[in-house]
Amino acid sequence: MRPEPGQVLHFSEDPTIERFVPHVAPTSQLREPYVWAVAADRCPDYWFPRACPRALAWKGPRTTAADVDRIIGAGCGDRVHVVEYGWLRAIMEVRLYAYRLPAEHFTPIGEPPHAVVARVPVRPLGPPEPVSDLFELHEQAGIQLRVLDNLWPFWSQVTSSTLEFSGIRLRNARR
Repeated sequence: MRPEPGQVLHFSEDPTIERFVPHVAPTSQLREPYVWAVAADRCPDYWFPRACPRALAWKGPRTTAADVDRIIGAGCGDRVHVVEYGWLRAIMEVRLYAYRLPAEHFTPIGEPPHAVVARVPVRPLGPPEPVSDLFELHEQAGIQLRVLDNLWPFWSQVTSSTLEFSGIRLRNARR
């Protein structure tokens, strides 16, 4: 589930959105209203239920072989997504949709960029597309999906490593 050229994607559990209007997300540290979406490289970050906490790590240009072996695992590819056991049922049962949006309205945000944002209302290019089996998407993309009792020990290792990483909805992880 990736955008075509000239598109970005917005993932949602709501299949009824007809127009995306810039807003300030309640959890955002930014105060400017945006419509949020992702380009092809960051789509896998959102192959989860919205509230699902996840720790994501991947090889970057400065990543050492030792960190890849230690955190991702020898022979396990270039990327790992980690979730907690308590979220497996939600991952299996979620009805997730992808909205294709015109890329010309969006600019990258973050350093390095982790998403794209629009400052104007945006209409989808068509109806939302159901996202298929989330486990299968990970498998097809060659992304290791790891399930742990608790994300925090993994997160601690990732954030002190040379891997690139992202944590999404970590406030929903076990304490």
